[in-house]
Amino acid sequence: MYQVVPGGAGGTITDVIPKQKHTKDSRPLVGAGVIGLFLVIAAVTAWCYYIASLRKAELLKTQLLDLNKDGYIIRNQGGSIVFRMDFRSGTLDLDSCSKEEEILRCVRTTDRKLKFFIKTVRPKDTVQCYRVRWEELVPDIPVEHAMTYKFAHWYGGAVSAIQHWPIFLSGQQAPKPFVTSDIYSNRNEFGGILESYWLSSNATAIKINNSVPFHLGWNDTEKTMYFQARYHDSPFKPNPGEAPCAELSYRVCVGLDVTSIHKYMVRRYFNKPYKVPAKVMFEHPIWSTWALHKRDIDQEKLLTYAANIRKHNFNCSHLELDDRYTRRYGDFEFDPVKFPNASEMFQKLKSDGFQVSLWIHPFVNYDSENFHSLVERGLFVREPTGRLPAMVRWWNGIGGILDFTNLEAREWFSSQLRALRSKYGVSSFKFDAGETNYLPWKFSTKNHIRDPSFFTRRYTEMAIPYNDRAELRSGYQSQNISCFFRPIDRDSVWGYELGLKSLIPTVLTISILGYQFILPDMIGGNAYLNHTSGDRALPDRELYIRWLELSAFMPSMQFSVPPWEYDNEVVEIARKYTAIHESIVAPRVLELAGEVLDTGDPIIRPLWWIATGDETAYKIDSQFLIGDDLMVAPVLEPGKQERDIYLPAGHWRSYKGERFDIKEPLHLTDYPVDLDEIAYFVWV
Repeated sequence: MYQVVPGGAGGTITDVIPKQKHTKDSRPLVGAGVIGLFLVIAAVTAWCYYIASLRKAELLKTQLLDLNKDGYIIRNQGGSIVFRMDFRSGTLDLDSCSKEEEILRCVRTTDRKLKFFIKTVRPKDTVQCYRVRWEELVPDIPVEHAMTYKFAHWYGGAVSAIQHWPIFLSGQQAPKPFVTSDIYSNRNEFGGILESYWLSSNATAIKINNSVPFHLGWNDTEKTMYFQARYHDSPFKPNPGEAPCAELSYRVCVGLDVTSIHKYMVRRYFNKPYKVPAKVMFEHPIWSTWALHKRDIDQEKLLTYAANIRKHNFNCSHLELDDRYTRRYGDFEFDPVKFPNASEMFQKLKSDGFQVSLWIHPFVNYDSENFHSLVERGLFVREPTGRLPAMVRWWNGIGGILDFTNLEAREWFSSQLRALRSKYGVSSFKFDAGETNYLPWKFSTKNHIRDPSFFTRRYTEMAIPYNDRAELRSGYQSQNISCFFRPIDRDSVWGYELGLKSLIPTVLTISILGYQFILPDMIGGNAYLNHTSGDRALPDRELYIRWLELSAFMPSMQFSVPPWEYDNEVVEIARKYTAIHESIVAPRVLELAGEVLDTGDPIIRPLWWIATGDETAYKIDSQFLIGDDLMVAPVLEPGKQERDIYLPAGHWRSYKGERFDIKEPLHLTDYPVDLDEIAYFVWV
């Protein structure tokens, strides 16, 4: 029988299942459930955070560049890191970053606002570039990025007193103004020829924008170069009316190999010469009076010097009359005591087939007859208030320095040069100095310049009317001046500090910076007291011969100490190498010089130019190429008549007639090179 439940259909059952109480044993199950729920929530949160992180990571990538809060890295197509830059002036707030097509943009650090972006540019299939800009919005805060240089060998930047190839940085240096300086008297500074451009063996290049108040430092323990922009405690100045807010902007480009990326950078970012200097400058040596006579030059000595050049049957592109031919520095008329018949002297030299150039400089000493009038006319660089001329000390005294931003000062200086040319038939000028270390730390000019090195640029422009035969020793953005550039005076020593060994690294560095018409200073060095190897006032005989041989394979040769100061053997060696220079070297150099106008490619090239993947070639600093098909290996050690030579793969014929057909690079150990020889190899 069925049991009838009280309440009928739809009623509630109150006594079928008795109510149970929770016991003490059931409480862990509740806790486990709570923990499980928490873990599920945590897992979901982590997953969401992970997805957000992936999206942020993707946001902070552009092509082969990865950005993080402390810097960025760039990889090559193979995935290897080729460039790393760390931010030392702040930590990016990544939540403030956004990506618009090929631009990464951030507007804050962790403690302040800023303007920061990285823009990707792909100018050609084989090159990837990144434009980077960090701009502070608060005055006097420096911007500093730190580039790691341990991934590769680096080249470029500036000439230096101790020159190595590739760059060798020693010790620690806080960022200092990257401006031109006379490294003969300031040996720890940057040299007179510089550009804010560096190139690495892993096919990466960096070019700092010219508008940046750029300071450079380094730490060789960390293998780091510091790129800093600042106005505080600096000779750089913002434009009038602008707040001194620092901006560091630059371009990093990555290519397939070191040669191709350099070719791209030169074509894109460097000035090019618009003409080739006079052909005779490449063919025949210049003869300068400086190392032989210093300031004691006079009319009789100059005429005797010229007569001896003819007597010993040497060619001459021109004679260079160097220093103290005027009574006072800043005068532009010959000293009547030292040169009693200057006009007749010039006529005699001209009739004997000599062109003559004169040494000049931007200084007017306080005792010059021109000083007072130039002060009255306001043609000197001035102290910061602009009311008084800034007195400067240079190696020949104290005086004013002409303000080449001032059109009136430029015209006055030019008029003096034109008068010398008109009166005496002077062919050209040796423009000495021009470096910014001869400006006061704080100064003012007629027309504002943000970058002190722009003064160097303005000075080099004075050589343009004479660039067929002119000579400059300083340069900044001056490649298009189209004349010969000379590195600072060399000492008559063997080593890397302004000696013979420094010559190839210096010339290669200048070439990489876009200056291709190079005059490698005087054969044997300048024979300065206490800076000369040997027991006489002359450079050491062996040093002189080795220097002569190397100079014969440079774009131009320059004698001062003449070979007849030694003996007949040295004279014969000099004749041999001036003939080799004219017959073998000059034709190749002139052909390459014509190409420079379009390409900017070096005339004097490192070995890696034709051996781009060769680790050994990246480090060789005692051999070089003229173009792609003439390799030179001079002896640079005293007492040596042999040397090790590195031959890149290819088909080479030595100066002795030996043939090398090699598929791999070849080391020639203890290759014999007599005192009157220099090893060179021609591509066949």
